[in-house]
Amino acid sequence: MSGAKELIYVGDPMCSWCYGFAPVKQQLEEQCAGGAVVTLVVGGLHIDWTDPQDEARKQFLREHWVEIGERSGQPFKFDILERDDFVYNTEAACRAAVTARHMEGNAVALKFFTHLQSAFYAENRDVTQEDVLTGLAKEFGLPHNEFASLLPSDEMKAETMKDFQFARRLGVNGFPTVLINDHAGYAYLTVGYQPYENLGPIVEAWLSDQLDRQQPAAE
Repeated sequence: MSGAKELIYVGDPMCSWCYGFAPVKQQLEEQCAGGAVVTLVVGGLHIDWTDPQDEARKQFLREHWVEIGERSGQPFKFDILERDDFVYNTEAACRAAVTARHMEGNAVALKFFTHLQSAFYAENRDVTQEDVLTGLAKEFGLPHNEFASLLPSDEMKAETMKDFQFARRLGVNGFPTVLINDHAGYAYLTVGYQPYENLGPIVEAWLSDQLDRQQPAAE
């Protein structure tokens, strides 16, 4: 990369730990401003699910969200778990983030990704539905007609699938995952949730060329 630095965030807008990690993600973005490019890659948490949640799954999700809220301080709403018809398929939400990236670049897409997370977890808006996603894009300020045209297109479906495949090639099998990429190649910063106080000093060392790249960046 000719000395350039890149921070790669791999997540899914409907991943609850990614939502818990959202404030940390924002701090990392701010920390990297001017020192490293921050790239969004969507991972595809549940892209093949077609069945609604049964009672056991609803209870698991409820307990899981409570735990993440307590650990991260992020607000959760639980009404969507009362629905009997809700299918936890994350492909469309991932595709919406990719569409934003296609239109406006990574910096805007990273913010829109957070907008999608908050809409789902804090407001329980059904981001599995394309009309909801188009409305959220309009609220966010993305060009409405262009987004509405691109979102369901084969082009965006293929681009989203490329993200899923790239995440697998990077060895990512859980979200959120953050990697650093520079002249020495890729290294994991974190696999899973960690608070900023654990990650910030590592990123600072990396940005100032003080990080020992002979060792993994983080466990």
